[in-house]
Amino acid sequence: MFEDDPFAPPAKKTLPLEQQLENASIEDLEARIGKLKSEIVACEQAIAAKRAQRAAADSVFGSGSS
Repeated sequence: MFEDDPFAPPAKKTLPLEQQLENASIEDLEARIGKLKSEIVACEQAIAAKRAQRAAADSVFGSGSS
């Protein structure tokens, strides 16, 4: 209800990526790389699925480009 709660903790400011990387430990950076690689794999799988759906639709309805 209260927008300006005087007892609320201050909002954290996000550091620029360069500073985040500079301040991170090797272990943190390796964990970050692992998460990013997982996201890349998920994106690649989504792209492959969408391409398969498009190819199936094109085979039924045609590609639309004449």
